[in-house]
Amino acid sequence: MDNFINSFFGKLFPSAISPKTEELLKNIALLLGILSAIAIIFDLYPLTMFLSFPFCVIWIYCAWLHTEPQLKWVNLIFLLIYAFGIGRYFFGIDA
Repeated sequence: MDNFINSFFGKLFPSAISPKTEELLKNIALLLGILSAIAIIFDLYPLTMFLSFPFCVIWIYCAWLHTEPQLKWVNLIFLLIYAFGIGRYFFGIDA
């Protein structure tokens, strides 16, 4: 499964980026994480999902660059949960 995810991200994103670009991505992820936490505190559903989804994509990508499988898999699980929630929101499916 790890090889499948690696090949998927290999086709989707470049396999090497400059340290400056990686730092920028991580700062954007930090901002998204802070905004997501604020959205949770103020109960701004569904904004929390829309902020958390790109946060997870950035961290999966950064983990993939440095072959940190545990970080990649944790964020992939959260990404799937957020994608499911966003899908439920757009299709109006109630629990």
